[in-house]
Amino acid sequence: MAQKIIKAADRTENIKYAIRDVLLIVDEVKKSGKEMLYLNIGDPNIYDFETPRHLIEATYKAMLDNHNGYSPSSGTKEALDAIGVEAERKGIKNIQDMFVTTGASEAIDICLTSLVNAGENILTPTPGYPLYTAIQSKLQMEPNPYYLSEENGWQPDIDDIKSKINEKTKAIIVINPNNPTGSNAKKETLQQIIDLALEHNLVIFADEIYDKLLMDGEEHIALASLNSEVPIITFGGLSKNYMAPGWRIGWGIVSGNRDILKDYIEAINKILRSRLSANHPEMYAIPPALLGDQTHIAESMEKLTRRRNMTVEMLNAIDGISLVKPEGSFYAFPKLEIEHDDMHFVSELIKETGVVVVPGSGFGQTPGTKHFRLVFLPPDDVLKKAYERIGEFFISYKKKYE
Repeated sequence: MAQKIIKAADRTENIKYAIRDVLLIVDEVKKSGKEMLYLNIGDPNIYDFETPRHLIEATYKAMLDNHNGYSPSSGTKEALDAIGVEAERKGIKNIQDMFVTTGASEAIDICLTSLVNAGENILTPTPGYPLYTAIQSKLQMEPNPYYLSEENGWQPDIDDIKSKINEKTKAIIVINPNNPTGSNAKKETLQQIIDLALEHNLVIFADEIYDKLLMDGEEHIALASLNSEVPIITFGGLSKNYMAPGWRIGWGIVSGNRDILKDYIEAINKILRSRLSANHPEMYAIPPALLGDQTHIAESMEKLTRRRNMTVEMLNAIDGISLVKPEGSFYAFPKLEIEHDDMHFVSELIKETGVVVVPGSGFGQTPGTKHFRLVFLPPDDVLKKAYERIGEFFISYKKKYE
């Protein structure tokens, strides 16, 4: 009997991850021997940033002390205590639960899985991190994007959010600082989102993984600090602020009215227990990270601010490209004035110049607009060379295709 093709599950059909998917083009271009300049992945450690030494030492000691078995499902007491201290420092009160996960990504996945049924929806920021739409597809949720306003510094569009809430909406996602735009949400915007969540009985997912990476004196406001009754899950981790993305250590903090959160918290913990635990030894880096020496953050922000300034200056000098100045994280989301779609632009850019960026369509964008995302993590000389190549390419691209 002839074997039949094994058909993949329908839930995987719409899962895309543009940040990695673009590497399929890159692999072909690399074979030609072209110099590649990578501005596509938000991994500080592949550039000139390093994990703080005291975090490495804490993890190494944990391994030598044989903390190499399973931890409690929610994480070690020491890690959770440190996360709690940091949460209180941020002004988060009425904390009902905390848990350590395999990166903030697992925390997000677990919390969405515990909340949303097939056919229901969550409000996802657009542009936004593609993990959310990938999980949305996996859980067979109905897409429900809300837009950030480029004209208003990429702040969430409150009127658009209001218009998208329906009887099957379960939650609203807020990424702050935002990936891919680098925007920092203002207090009045966050308060309006809280008001909508209270009015419509929504859970808020506050993705604050970049909360310490802010420029120009900008201050981060923890969304959960503005209201202690609304159900909010705040996500954080070691990946970005502490330059340890490969360790895959993140966490979630559940705050709000316990009476309405009780069943949901138990559902989250059912999944936490079923997957046993996150990486155990790396949890011992959480207390020294959150409560210890923070020198590396100031050093990192000095480099990132300089590179952000170069990014804004050089890209805005290109006729046909415009960029809203990022206020946090290490991403920029330039707008393209072109006829073709942004995937075509990015593909041709990679093939012609070796500069690797990601099409804006991979993060979502207002219909009719075209963007690309880049990271300004690379050293100054790499960025300068990349932006010069983009400028030269843009002129030839317009002549050839427009």
